[in-house]
Order: sequence, then structure tokens, then C-alpha cells
Amino acid sequence: MDQSNGLLHFLGVNCASAEAPQDWSDHALWWEQRKCWLLKTHWTLDKYGIQADADLRYTPQHKPLLLQLPNMKTIKINVCFSSMVFKTVADICRQLNIRRPEELSLLKPPDDPSTAKFSKEEENIKQFLNFPFLRKGSFCDPPGPMYSKTMTATYDENGMPMSATSLWFGENPLAKCQPNLPPAELAKMFEPLSLVDKATNNAGWLDSSRSLMEQDVQSSDRLLLRFKYNVFFDLNPKYDAVRITQLYEQARWAILLEEIDCTEEEMLMFASLQYHICKLTMSSEPRDNANEPEVDEVEAALSNLEVTLGGSHTDKFLEDITDIPQLADTLRLFRPKWLTLRPYKEYWFVFKDTNISYYKNKEASSGEPIEQFHLRGCEVVPDVNVTDKKFGIKLLIPVADGMNEVYIRCDNEMQYAKWKAACILASKGKTMAYSSYKSEVKNIHSFLQMKSLAPPPGHAIPDVDAMEMNAESFVSPRYAKKQKTKQLTTRILEAHQNIAHLSLMDAKMRFIKAWQSLPEFGIKFKGSKKDEILGISYNRLIRIDMSTGLPVTTWRFANMKQWNVNWEVRQVMIEFDQSVSIAFCCLSCDCKVVHEFIGGYIFLSTRSKDQNETLDEDLFVKLTGGQE
Repeated sequence: MDQSNGLLHFLGVNCASAEAPQDWSDHALWWEQRKCWLLKTHWTLDKYGIQADADLRYTPQHKPLLLQLPNMKTIKINVCFSSMVFKTVADICRQLNIRRPEELSLLKPPDDPSTAKFSKEEENIKQFLNFPFLRKGSFCDPPGPMYSKTMTATYDENGMPMSATSLWFGENPLAKCQPNLPPAELAKMFEPLSLVDKATNNAGWLDSSRSLMEQDVQSSDRLLLRFKYNVFFDLNPKYDAVRITQLYEQARWAILLEEIDCTEEEMLMFASLQYHICKLTMSSEPRDNANEPEVDEVEAALSNLEVTLGGSHTDKFLEDITDIPQLADTLRLFRPKWLTLRPYKEYWFVFKDTNISYYKNKEASSGEPIEQFHLRGCEVVPDVNVTDKKFGIKLLIPVADGMNEVYIRCDNEMQYAKWKAACILASKGKTMAYSSYKSEVKNIHSFLQMKSLAPPPGHAIPDVDAMEMNAESFVSPRYAKKQKTKQLTTRILEAHQNIAHLSLMDAKMRFIKAWQSLPEFGIKFKGSKKDEILGISYNRLIRIDMSTGLPVTTWRFANMKQWNVNWEVRQVMIEFDQSVSIAFCCLSCDCKVVHEFIGGYIFLSTRSKDQNETLDEDLFVKLTGGQE
């Protein structure tokens, strides 16, 4: 090899073949020892620092990948192994017709961090959809009757299809829900997960600023495509059929495999929604998206203002500070640390600004309160059982040495919805004058109504034999063991009567919103000290006691001034308001995973509809890439 002639001479060695001309435009050099691509073809080998003993491979940049979708189905798809994962995921989502690709990423399977390959026997068992890499001027027809053989596709400068919708004939198969597995198959997949297991699983997220090859992913390896950031912006049934269905599927599997905790009442609610969705999906009646209810643009715009990191970075205060609403009711209070024979005691409560004060009675409210709770930065945990008429709110209020635990009990659904909505806003430093308060109350009340297992008045007792599907397929295997099949079927059918009027798309959206309402939703667990877990949500960091699973301390992104990473010792340092600083090292994952979650959520908070869905790739890399 003559290095004086540079890289172009090296590329020409094996390219001459008069008998079988090939298109080498997708090929590039991969430097095995340094694990990097040589994509700057105007550079010489000497400028790259390549010596005679370098192991260089001339290989295609696009290679097949076995990709498990959120619905647990695996597809074989050609992806770019030389682009950073952020761009690769965007290309995948463009082919699958999934908007907002910045919300997704690639995850290594938890059972095999090194990304194991499938054997031929395993591949024959799996159901594949093949998405070939389409080059300019050519079109490969995937097999199966669901695809059109006469469609033409337009391509971008990289040879990728500009519009994935042109690849489908009729309904996109990825927009259709998968049937529930038989209980025996579901039981084989179920493994109880501890907080440590969840922390270990989250260590598998790929670095978005590096390519697949740089992270030891090889051709035909298996990766998981998942919604990584739990901030779902601008969900619109008109444009997001695939996105909503895959979100529903990821939520469904999280419930069935108990990747997220829920109560028995909530499990039955999710089961009834699954049953309803399965019935509509299997129905022979055609479903037209045009019949789905239109999304109110003004309401959607106001809702999107709430998709932020707590409100202080990009939110606009929509408050009239001269007239901030307040709540005043007789509620019951319980302080676990107080030794008393009467756990709950009635007081007169007043919610004003972001504080709760309570008094002996209404007449005493003109004087000094018995105690006042400052809710900014607190954790709001539901303590509800609709069947037993129990409407409680557990508040974990930050203090110097951890969290104070306070229980408040309401009398009815509407009272609970108003007070919980006020607590949620106050935890973010917002008052009830904020624009989203009324919609928050409405969502909480709607969620409670769905959790009601009693059939509506006037409805007949459901016929157990009328359920043509196995009820145990709609709940987790652990929960199914607690109930007899007939009893479980009856309870699901009773709960189903409350939501039987919903359309298919509305049922999916209700499922997703209910999933988002669970206390553990959106928290990614990372290993910290030996006896602690770090949880990362869309708006806060949570230090969690491993033995109890309860939050110890909460730090909100809205109060964060800056964060830094010491890449030499792999330590994350974060500075908050009021001279609060924390520093930690992670044991179950690399600090880059934590850094990317923080930067990713801040990046997502900058989104707005007027951006015309154009991703600011430079800003994402700046916030998540680090300085390694």
C-alpha cells in the first residue's frame, strides 16, 4: 500500500471488475483497532494516523439489523451503522412512519448485553417484516399481500425513502394491535423485577452520539426499539396511527410483565381496556380514521405547553397573580410519625399558592394554622381505591434530612381530583391559576371513573360465557394466580361496561393516559450507592431507598442551574438553586446514560409545533454528547 497516494488509491485496489460492476457508493472504511469510521474521504491515511499494521475493513455502511418493536414483534431492517444512533433512529422511524423520533432510542436486550445474534432456527420461528434498504433508482418489493407492487417512492440524498407511507398499501400493519398471548406463553416471559433489575435493564441504552459499530453492534444483531423519553409531544390520531399503537403496545407489555407497578384495581382497568381494544381490532367491520374524534387544536396547544421540565425553562406563566384561586375543605390528616390512637383526624384545610395550611376548624382559619406544608419539590402519590371509596393523597415533602410523609384523605372523587391536581401543580412551583389546572382535574376524575369496577346503573350482569377470549391473557401472570378464571372474567366484563362506548383510537389513548398516571411512570432507575437507587423522570431526579422503594430526596430539573460530568472518574455533578449540589457515580450503568437522559429531557422541552418537525440535531448533540 502506497500511503503517498492517500485514501483514494487504497479504495481503488479491489474495485476494478469489468465483468460484474457494482455500486460501491455505500461502502466506507472501518478502522477496527480504533473502532471508528473513516468517512472524510478527502483526508489521507497519514492524516488519520494510519500505519501499515492497521486493520481496515471496506464494508457497507448500511447493514441488516434485527429490531424488536415495542409490540414485541421483530423486523429485519437495513440501517446505517456509520451514523450516530440519533440519526439512525430517525431513519428507522421515517421508514416505519413514526413521528417524533427523538422520543425513541435503541436498547440492548437485558438478557444479553453483548447483543447476541439469532440462529437460523430462531429466525424461522419469528414473524418478520422485511424493510430493505432502498437505493436511488431502484425499488425492492417486500413479500406479502399487504404491500403495493406498483407504488413509486421518492428518496433523499442518502437513498432513504422520503415518506414511509408510500411503502404501504392500505392500512400500515404496524398500526394494528397484536393479539394477546395465551397465558402459558405470557407466563414464560414473566420475570419479577426488583428495583435493582430495573436499574440494570436501563444500562443497555445505546449512546445516541456514537454509531452502532462504535458500540460493538454488528450486522444481524438484535436490538430493541423503545420509547426512551416519556414526554409524548403532539399525539394526534390523524397522523400518529403507528406511533400511538406502538406506544400502547409498550405500555401494555409494561403492565403485563410488571415493569411498572400498579394496584389490583388498576390492573383490572387496564385489562378491560385491552379486552375492548382486542374486540375492536378483531372486528370484521372496517375502521376509518376519519371517524375518530378530531383533536381540538387550541386544547392540544395548551396541553403541549405542559410538556416541559417543570415549567421554568420555556413555559410562559399563564397566571393572573391578582386572583389566584384557592381551595378550602374539611379533610382528614394522618402523620405516620405521630403516635396516636386515631390515625386520621378532621381539620379545616386551605390550599393557597403552593402551600397547604390546616386549622382546628373553619372558624379558626382566620388565625395562625396548626401547620403549613410547602409543596414545591414534593412527591404526590395516589392512595386510592375507588371500590372502597378511599380517596387519599400521600405527600412526600422534602426537608433537610429527607422526606416528611403526610397522608390526606378526601371524601369523594371530585374533591380528590381538585386537591390532587393542585398538589401536582404546586410540586412544580405552579398555582391553581395555571392554565392546565382544569384539564388536570378533568383527567384525574376521568381516570377514577375508568377505575370503577362497578357496572353503570341499569346494565345487566355480564354473561361470563360471552367473553370469547381468555381473561388471564389481559393481566400479569402473578395477578392471574390470585383469581379464579371465572371470577376474573366477571370482573373484567363489569369494568368493560364503563368503557364499552370508546372507539378503538380513543381506547388506546385512554390506555396511554392511564399508564402515564401511574406513580412509577417515566422513572428510569440507575444504580447509585450500594443501598440506593437513582430514578430519572422527565422533570426530576429521585433518590430512592432500595429496601423500601420510597423516595428519599427529589431534585427538580426546573431548579437546576447546571450539570457537569467528570469523564475521567465517571462522576456526575449537578448544581441546583439555593446552593444545593449533588455528585454521584453510577454502578449499574455508565454515567453517559444519566447525562444523556438529563440532556435529552431538556432538549425535548424546547420543542414547539412551529418548528415544522425539524430536529435540531446540533442542539441534541450539544446537550447529550458530552466531552469525552
